[in-house]
Amino acid sequence: MPRRPVLIFAAIILLIAAGFGSYAYMNRALHQQQGSGVALVGGPFSLVDQDGRRVTEKDFLGKYMLVFFGYTYCPDICPTELQVMSAALDQLGLEADRIQPIFVSIDPARDTPEVLKAYVANFGPRLIGLTGSPEEVAAIAKAYRAYYAKAGNGSTGTDYLMDHSSIIYLMGPDGRFVKHMPYTTDAAKLATELKETLRTNP
Repeated sequence: MPRRPVLIFAAIILLIAAGFGSYAYMNRALHQQQGSGVALVGGPFSLVDQDGRRVTEKDFLGKYMLVFFGYTYCPDICPTELQVMSAALDQLGLEADRIQPIFVSIDPARDTPEVLKAYVANFGPRLIGLTGSPEEVAAIAKAYRAYYAKAGNGSTGTDYLMDHSSIIYLMGPDGRFVKHMPYTTDAAKLATELKETLRTNP
């Protein structure tokens, strides 16, 4: 069997495992949050959007943020989740204007603003893509408890896959964590979760 399909299959398995592992880690963080009253998910960041503009978390205050970490070369998980986010927002109608979907690249070496611009356009006009230096990406991933790493031994050059967690984060208009949804959440379920949040926070 050719090597690349084997790598892709292995990466998909690892991504699913990473997603469930990160979900368990998130739950532990939330239990700590409930005990201490201190938010342990999210925080300040400084990144570059698909148009090359420097943005921070302050640029999104006043709107909910729907955040997903991934990369444009992802063979399956990322496009699936971004399609789920896009479809869920379509179901909200005008209420979707209260939510900003955001795709944070965990592969800054390949995901330049130009690459992100072409990629996010596949998922509707709402989606914003963010990238930055390796240090900036590492900082936001740490703040959101998001896992990522190059997959396998074939991680040299430009032909490689990434392992990463597959959680959708919902952040409030004040920038604070609201809830998270696992990889198994479909568009209908996500839309329901978003509608309930918007209804309880008019």
